[in-house]
Amino acid sequence: MRWIAGVLINAILFVALSGFFESFHVEGFTGAIIASFVLAILNMLVRPILLILTLPINIFTLGLFTFVVNAMMLELTSFFLDAYIQIDGFGTALLIALLMSLANMVINSVLWSKEPR
Repeated sequence: MRWIAGVLINAILFVALSGFFESFHVEGFTGAIIASFVLAILNMLVRPILLILTLPINIFTLGLFTFVVNAMMLELTSFFLDAYIQIDGFGTALLIALLMSLANMVINSVLWSKEPR
């Protein structure tokens, strides 16, 4: 259930962020759901390998290189789904990855907090 919620949250973030940036385009909400699903699959399969390979530089940058790995995952998603999601440059992918990470952190802390409200 949590994985499906994460895919839907990322799809909503894709659509929202594509409205703010002209260099980031998502083809409708259906395209955003498909792109979010593919991003989730890539994050499960490819991202752990990239994080292990980049561990020395990640330690050296105190974890900030993780945003670069996240941007690579977005670029890879854009490569596989060029009909649904287009990212014009790596700088845009890095900015989108940073904003998505921050938004996911806030949303997850609100949705999945253990404290009663």
